[in-house]
Amino acid sequence: MRAIVVGAGDVGYDVARLLSLQRHDVTVVDTDPKKVEQVRETLDVLAVLGSGTSALTLREARIEDADLLVAVTDIDEVNVIASMLAERVGKSAAETTTIARVRSDEFTGPHAVLTLGDFGIDHIIHPEQSTANEVVSLLRRAAATDIVDFCQSRVQLVGIRIDRDSPLAGTTLAELDRSSALPFRIMGISRGVRTIVPSGNATVQGGDQVFVLVESGKVAEVARVLGKEAGRLRHVMILGGTNVGARVAAGLAGRSRRQGGMEVKIVEKDRARAEHLAVTLEGVLVIHGDPADIDLLVREGLAETDAIVAVTEDEESNLVSCLMAKHLQVRKTVALLSKSAYIPISQSIGLDAAVSQKLAVSREVLRFLRGSHVRSVATVHGLDAEILELVADEGAPITRAPLAKQKLPKGVLLGAVVGSRVEIATGTTQVRPGQRAVVFATPERVADVEPLFSG
Repeated sequence: MRAIVVGAGDVGYDVARLLSLQRHDVTVVDTDPKKVEQVRETLDVLAVLGSGTSALTLREARIEDADLLVAVTDIDEVNVIASMLAERVGKSAAETTTIARVRSDEFTGPHAVLTLGDFGIDHIIHPEQSTANEVVSLLRRAAATDIVDFCQSRVQLVGIRIDRDSPLAGTTLAELDRSSALPFRIMGISRGVRTIVPSGNATVQGGDQVFVLVESGKVAEVARVLGKEAGRLRHVMILGGTNVGARVAAGLAGRSRRQGGMEVKIVEKDRARAEHLAVTLEGVLVIHGDPADIDLLVREGLAETDAIVAVTEDEESNLVSCLMAKHLQVRKTVALLSKSAYIPISQSIGLDAAVSQKLAVSREVLRFLRGSHVRSVATVHGLDAEILELVADEGAPITRAPLAKQKLPKGVLLGAVVGSRVEIATGTTQVRPGQRAVVFATPERVADVEPLFSG
C-alpha cells in the first residue's frame, strides 16, 4: 500500500514509522527542513519538503498513486485542505482513504454546520479526546493500568499489575481458571521486556502485567480475583489545563456523585487559561499555579487526593509529579507521556498508568492497514502484540469447527466471541458467521489472522 503522511511532528513521525514497519510504501510531507531531514535519516521512507495544502507538493509525493493519506499536522485547516486535495487530485474517493487529525469541535460538534464528510474526509482523529477518554476509563477502573474497548464496548481488555508479594505468584492459569466462576481470558502477560502468549500451564509471577479480556461491567470482579481492590476514586487532581486536562476534567465531573462523578481540581499555570477553564468547566475547582510546585500541590490537598493525572506539556514534570504523589500514598497516578523511552519504564519506577497521544493515533491508523474483516485494532504499552476485532464471513475457516479442533497458528489466541451475547472463549466455543471475535496476535502472526475469518 502507498501512503502519504502530511506532518512530521511527533504524531506524524510515529505514524510514518508504524507504516514503514508494516512494510508499506510511505512518503512524508512537511514544511520544516529539519524535520524532513530527520525523517530521511532515521526512517526507511521518502520525505518531501513542502506544504500539504499544495497540489504541486502532493503530486511530487505521488498522491495520484496513494491508497491512504494521513494528515496530522498541528493545524486543522492544513489537514482538512490536504484531505480535500487528495480527493481531487489523487485516486477516486472510493479508492483513497483519507484520515485527518482535527481538534476543533466546529466540524465534529452536535451543532456543526459543515461535517468532515463534506470535505471528503473518511475518518477523523482527535488525539486529545481519545487520550482523555482513556484517562477517564482508567480512573473509573481504579485497579487497571490499561483499558481498551471492543465490540461496541461490550468487551474490555484490561491491564492489571500483579503485586510482587501477591499470593497468586506461581499460580498456573489453569488453576486460576478453576478457582473462579467468573469467565475471563488472560490474553497476554508482560514480564520485563518479554511478551508471553499464555497457555494453561503458564504461571503468573509477582510484577507481571496481565491483560485480561472480560465482559464490560465485570472488571471489578476480575480485579478482585487477581488480588486487586477496585475501590472508587472520589478525589482527583489534574495537573495541567491542556486540552487533554480540560477534557478529562469535563469527563470526570460531568456526572453526579451518585452516578460515579468525582470531585475534580485542576492546576493551571497560565492565568488566562485558568480563568477560561474556571468559566467553562462546571463543577471543577480551577487553581491558578504551577503544576510542578510540590509545595502548592501539598497545600491544595495532594496527600488527601485519590488520584493524580499529570498532563502538562512537560513530560519530565509529569513523571516527577506522579512519583512524588506515590510517595505521599496517592492511590493512582496517570501521566501523559510521548517519548517512547519513558513509557516502558514508567510503571517499573512506580507509576500506575501512562497514556500517549501518539498511541491513540496509531490505534486509529492501524485499523486501516488491515483487511475488510477487521473492525478495530489495538496496541497497548508493554505488550508486543496486536489485539484485533474481526467479523467472520459465511464459510470462513474459523467457523468450521470448535476452537479445540482448530489449528490456530502459534502466537494467535482467540479470546471472546460476541453475537447476541458475549462468550469468553473456551475449547467448545465455535464462531458463527456474522459474529465478532477478539483475537490476540504477535507481530509475526498478524497477517495470518484475517484469512481465518474470510469466506
